[in-house]
Amino acid sequence: MSSSAIDAESPDLVCQLDNVQGLVDALSAVRWKRHQDAVIELSEHGIILIVEETGCLQAKVYLQRELFVRYEYSAQGRPRFGVSLGLFADCLNTFSAPGHSSLIEIRYPGPDMQLLVKSVDSPDACIYAEVRTRIPDMISWDYNFEPAGSTPLTFTVKSAALKEAIDDLEWPGSSIQIKLQPVPPSVSFKGEGHGDLQIDFMYYVNTDLLIAFHCDREVSYRYKYKFLRATTSNLPGSVIKDNRGSKLIIGRGGMLKVQHLVSVARTSNQHPHTDSAGYQQPSRIAYIEFFVKPEEDEDTIN
Repeated sequence: MSSSAIDAESPDLVCQLDNVQGLVDALSAVRWKRHQDAVIELSEHGIILIVEETGCLQAKVYLQRELFVRYEYSAQGRPRFGVSLGLFADCLNTFSAPGHSSLIEIRYPGPDMQLLVKSVDSPDACIYAEVRTRIPDMISWDYNFEPAGSTPLTFTVKSAALKEAIDDLEWPGSSIQIKLQPVPPSVSFKGEGHGDLQIDFMYYVNTDLLIAFHCDREVSYRYKYKFLRATTSNLPGSVIKDNRGSKLIIGRGGMLKVQHLVSVARTSNQHPHTDSAGYQQPSRIAYIEFFVKPEEDEDTIN
């Protein structure tokens, strides 16, 4: 491909990122099946990638402009375009090398409305890639997440423990009940299939696993297993290895929000700045959010 394609006039966005693998990890976290379409929205604040399925499951990847070493935005409004999530992630993966932080440039749009990617830090060669885009045929579902009451119904659990619990509760075509109760303060995951299996996280007893817990009343909702599993099935190894925490919030009507943090810090021999919870500084974190609708026959205890 000629370099003239990369040098399109008046692009809406030109940005550079120094950790391709971190970006690949963030995108892979919301890739729950082989063929997935995604919508990318650009703004002066950063990039949002949205994927969803059947109006019951939605995921968003937030890439704030602070993640990028260069972020030049000149569009009017917020351009939106569709891409194949798998193709985009696989394309970016070709720019990633183990143990090396490659600097890449992303530009949109190209002459034919492509998403253009090129390496910019190699003295020996330059890699170019074009990702075809399309007019989004997916209208983002309006999840309308609202608090369930004056006191948030929320808990934070180690990501590895959350993934293991959901994996262990697998029953084909089954539902998973999530129950919060204030006395004793605990969270229960219960799978129903050919038998019942329940996993309990007791606050104060398992503070190394259940990091935070806020609940003022007993509440219970059921969720399709395949949708709940999608929230953790592709958590990157870096999240598991770093023993990060994932935050779950139950909103009005039982809407479940699951939040993960994925590091996009540049690989180096120096340890990045971390806070007391083990999180890196916000400017080097990609935020992942899943929204899962409860089953219509949810069992709510008031």
